Amino acid sequence: IILEKNPKLGRKLLTTGGGRCNITNAKPIKKLLKFYPQKNFLKHSFYTLTNEYLLSFFENKGLNFIEEDNNRIFPESEKSSDILKILTDYLEDVVISYNFEVKSISDDFVINDKIKADKIIIATGGITYPQTGCSIDNYFLTSQPLTDIKYGLVPLVTKKDLSSIAGVTLYDVVISYKKTKVQGNVLISHVGLTGPGIIDLSNDISESISYNLLENDDVDVDFEIAIDLCPESSREELQDKFNQDFQTKGKTMIKNYLKLFLTNKFIDFFLDEINLDGETQLSRINKKSKNRLIENLKRFTFNITGFNDKLAKVTIGGIDLDSINPKTMESTVIPDLYFAGEVLDLHGPTGGYNLKIAFSTGYLAGLSASEKKKDRN
Repeated sequence: IILEKNPKLGRKLLTTGGGRCNITNAKPIKKLLKFYPQKNFLKHSFYTLTNEYLLSFFENKGLNFIEEDNNRIFPESEKSSDILKILTDYLEDVVISYNFEVKSISDDFVINDKIKADKIIIATGGITYPQTGCSIDNYFLTSQPLTDIKYGLVPLVTKKDLSSIAGVTLYDVVISYKKTKVQGNVLISHVGLTGPGIIDLSNDISESISYNLLENDDVDVDFEIAIDLCPESSREELQDKFNQDFQTKGKTMIKNYLKLFLTNKFIDFFLDEINLDGETQLSRINKKSKNRLIENLKRFTFNITGFNDKLAKVTIGGIDLDSINPKTMESTVIPDLYFAGEVLDLHGPTGGYNLKIAFSTGYLAGLSASEKKKDRN
C-alpha cells in the first residue's frame, strides 16, 4: 500500500527541471559519485540501479531521452508528466490511499492507529516546496537519529535592493565564498541573487553556517560573496589593457568602454557602486580610480542577509546515514524500517543529481523490503 498525503501522486516530481524532469545525470558512476558529499554511502545504490537500467525502464514504455549540457538527461517530450504516467501505470496492482497524512507510527508498526504494517519505507522528502506535501513533522515519525536540517540549492537574499537591475544575467562569472569557488551564470532577482552559479555554491554556504531548521526556521545570516566579472583576464592583464586603452581611446566614456567587459544593463549599477561617473572620459580617470575599476571587475562583492527559502530546491540534512545500512536502506536502529530519497541526509548539485539519489535509493529500499519478512522478535 502507498500512503499518499496529496490527492495525486508525484506532485514534486512534476516540478523538477522546470517541469521537464531532469531525471538523472549521464556521467559514469565513478565520476558521478565525486559530486556528492556522501559518495561512499551512495555507491551501492547507484550500482544497483544504474542510469542504463533506469532509462531502459521508461524506454521500454516508449519514452526516449535527450542529453543536454553538463550531461543532464531529460525525456524527449520534455514533460515530467510523461515520467509520472509511466511510474503510475506500474502501480495497477498496488493499493494507493490518497489524502492520507501519516501522523504516527507505533513501535509495532501501526500507522495512525489504523493500518498494521510488516515493513515500512519512508520517502517523505525534505522541507522544500511545502505545497507538495513536505513537512518538517515527517522527520519525527520515528526515533531515527537526525542531522541538522538546512536549505540547499537556494537563492541568496542581498542586503542591497537590486530591483533596479532585476533580470540581469552575469554570464560565466566566478563566484567565491571564503575558499570555495564556482563558475557559472548569476541571475539578479528583485530580492537577491540566483542562477546556476549561485544555486550550486549555496550548498557549501548553507553547510558552513551554524543553524538547524528543526529548532528554528528564522535563519539570521550576514556574510559576503565576491564575483569575478572577468575570469578570463588576470588583474595584470587588465592593468596592461587599461594602460594602453586609456591612452589610445582617451575620449571614450567609461560607461561605453565597460561594454567590453560587462552586460549593458549592469554597467550603471556597477559604476554607482564604485563611485565613478559613467560619463568620465578614459583619459581623465586617475590611477586610483583605475585600480578601483580593476579590483571590482575581479572582486565585486555582495552582502548576503538570508536565503530565499521559498525557492530552495533541496534539503540538506535529514535521517542520519550512520543509522542506515547503505546496502539495503534499512534502519540499523529499527528492523524492517527503510528510508529513501531526500528524507535522508543526502544531496547533490543541480543537474539531475538529486533525482538520481531518489530513484537509486528508492529502488534499493523497495528491493530490500520485498525480501522475506524478518523475525522482529
